[in-house]
Amino acid sequence: MGYTGGMRIRGRIERFFFESKVLRDNPLGDPANREVIVYLPPGYDESRARLPLILMLPGYAGSPSGIVSYDPFRKNTIEDLDAQIVQGEAPPFILALPDCMTRFGGSQFIDSIAHGAYQSYLADEVIPEIDARFRTVQAAEGRAIVGRSSGGFGALRMALDRPGVVSAIASHAGDALFEVTMRPMFTGAAVAMARAGGVEAFARKLLEEGPKDGLDFDGAFTLAAAQSYSPNLEAPPPHVDLPVDLETGVIRQDVFERWLAHDPVRRIEKQSEALRSLRFAYLDAGDGDEHGLNFGARALKRGLEAAGVEVEYEEFPGGHRGTSWRYRLSLPLVAQKLRNA
Repeated sequence: MGYTGGMRIRGRIERFFFESKVLRDNPLGDPANREVIVYLPPGYDESRARLPLILMLPGYAGSPSGIVSYDPFRKNTIEDLDAQIVQGEAPPFILALPDCMTRFGGSQFIDSIAHGAYQSYLADEVIPEIDARFRTVQAAEGRAIVGRSSGGFGALRMALDRPGVVSAIASHAGDALFEVTMRPMFTGAAVAMARAGGVEAFARKLLEEGPKDGLDFDGAFTLAAAQSYSPNLEAPPPHVDLPVDLETGVIRQDVFERWLAHDPVRRIEKQSEALRSLRFAYLDAGDGDEHGLNFGARALKRGLEAAGVEVEYEEFPGGHRGTSWRYRLSLPLVAQKLRNA
């Protein structure tokens, strides 16, 4: 049995860095040299067969290293997956965890003038780099993308914005239905930013100290999401228009409309043609999700099914956090939908 980073797995993990062209000179000055963590299943080295590829995207403020971190008391996602493949509960595939972090905690995995071109990085650089290094099925029919929370949003947007890149997705409580799930967060964000002295002061404080409480976390996420959804390079750093007025706490509807234009629920209605190449979507959320993302998942299910996509949907007892165990259900299902060599 292989021993990797404290994990006991039959497969193995490889890590590599490469220099991104699209992230070079990004507005935040974040590194362009990025790590990709790759899990190779048992038997990869003995076989010459090509295997499907699944990209996994973490939630806001999460990192690929966190997904593979060792815990002596419970299995992590990779250990779970490795055991499922060994036991024949999941077909073998290659799992890749790319780094799309920004200094404000996340990129939402899309392109933005305020933080850089992270969707292009994934579609145009990460996937070709993995295809060149490993024996992958080099076609959309052999690729999928999965994620939780912001990562689920990134998976949905990849399917919508880049048809022909992947043919299956999984979104675990992915950000959607912004009127319900995002809008309540803006009040806490306004409190946190106002008490810090404004968005610029809050951004400086965040970089120096990190979020100190729930209000700060609301502010941090709102700031990072604003860099994705409502960037404004003419505004002072961090170059965003906020969807909430810090003086009154009232929603700035003109800015919020820019956010809503990024909502996967709305985009499915307008981009249904883009979903022709999407064969399968796994959606779920906890029935007690603190952000109401179970409502978002229900809306996504209706939209995807109306667009002709096969959807597997579940609402389970639980909340928004601590749901990495859901990959035990989604990864085997998604992998079964992908084409082998």
